Amino acid sequence: MVFNSLTFVVFFAIMLVLHNLPLAWKVKKTNLLLASYLFYAAWNPPFILLLWLSTVVDFFVGKALYTQQNPTKKKLLLVVSLIGNLGMLCFFKYGNFLLENFVQLMSVIGLDFHPAKPNIILPAGISFYTFTTLCYTIDMYKKRSEPVKSLLDFSLFVTFFPHLVAGPIVRPEQLVPQFETARKANQTQLLRGLFLLSLGLFMKVVLADGMLASPADTVFGSQAPLATLDAWMGVLAFSGQIFFDFAGYSTCAIAVAMCLGFVLPENFKYPYAANGFSDFWKRWHITLSTWLRDYLYIPLGGNRNGKFRTHLNLMITMLLGGLWHGANWTFVVWGGLHGLFLVVEKLIQDFTKKQESVVVKKRAFAIQGISGVELLRAASSSRLFVVLLTFFLVNVTWVFFRSPDFTTSWRLLTAMFTNVKGGAAVLPTLTIIKVAVIITLMLVCHWVMRNRRVLPVSSKIRWWVLGIVWAAMVILLMLSQESSNSFIYFQF
Repeated sequence: MVFNSLTFVVFFAIMLVLHNLPLAWKVKKTNLLLASYLFYAAWNPPFILLLWLSTVVDFFVGKALYTQQNPTKKKLLLVVSLIGNLGMLCFFKYGNFLLENFVQLMSVIGLDFHPAKPNIILPAGISFYTFTTLCYTIDMYKKRSEPVKSLLDFSLFVTFFPHLVAGPIVRPEQLVPQFETARKANQTQLLRGLFLLSLGLFMKVVLADGMLASPADTVFGSQAPLATLDAWMGVLAFSGQIFFDFAGYSTCAIAVAMCLGFVLPENFKYPYAANGFSDFWKRWHITLSTWLRDYLYIPLGGNRNGKFRTHLNLMITMLLGGLWHGANWTFVVWGGLHGLFLVVEKLIQDFTKKQESVVVKKRAFAIQGISGVELLRAASSSRLFVVLLTFFLVNVTWVFFRSPDFTTSWRLLTAMFTNVKGGAAVLPTLTIIKVAVIITLMLVCHWVMRNRRVLPVSSKIRWWVLGIVWAAMVILLMLSQESSNSFIYFQF
């Protein structure tokens, strides 16, 4: 079941009615849990067993980890949880990938190995709920918080349907306390939630699927050499598509939870206005980047053991973050490029700090007689340049993220940065204009909203203007309902 389907509209309407009936809070939580299992079962019912297994094992292991005093037994319990979660993730998500690479390795050393090809189906959302349960057991091991007392509350924390399949990745302290007392949305929360739901669906259905998916698919699916303009327009189309698709899903998830009276963490903060790659990962898929920081980068040593180890830890974190996205070496390269850019950015920052005193003196001397307005313009121009450079480099990394193989990546990069002889123009002129307009408006919106939030801004708009905008989004949604593509991050 996907948010952009009529089935979900009916499902959600029923859930709103049930959640607002005068029932006991435990009954309402049970309804939410059963609804979450139904929501997940719409993809493949047998995979609910994996969800149950992960939930039950980590609930009891988490309790035991918190109370266990013997260090050896405590580590053994943590290993059980890690093997259970990561083993399940490795089998279903990386089984084929590992086998294919093992076969290639055997071929390199001269062994002819032909195993039977396994028929492994990837369970929806396994990467997301695995990380959700893992952070709980690790927190219990380190006694960062107390264990969840109720199996019902823990099960709902893991399976709560708004975040279950594609995040945001929630921490126990962010959601479990909300299950302890009765909750339902008031009128303001309901209206804001419905507005955000309309906005998220508009981003997904109208912009990602209706406007940008086709040119991106055309360019990345082309087998012929491409013209430079077409290559760039295809990559830019995907850049917009993946943002509107994934940010649209996160907006829908937050909106659905809000309509039920719950709060989910923010997952996007206008990432294409990022002032460098550190800033980008504070704005893009925030719940994943903070998870990787807290449960991988910092345990590896973070920035505590010198510059070389800091840079190495950054690279390891981003390489594994790339692999988390998919079982393909192109994702590893995507993560590696982000790691490289982060390392280079950190080197530049370290060099800048060394020169800081000299620069301050020079600036103090240079700015004499310069007005505050001129200084503001200079700073703004410098920041805008860094933002555009970051966006440019992010688009280069998207080539590897979207390409099915390195042949496609190389073909596109060659077309983007060289004048390919006989490069084909695969996109109509109107499509190129459409992509250029949408991406330009997206960048302007990100720049203007980089330090703002949708709801506070919308609350300051005149009610009739907001009503027109809302009505326009709903009308365009209804006109675009032939689009029923799954969200991109469902495959991760």
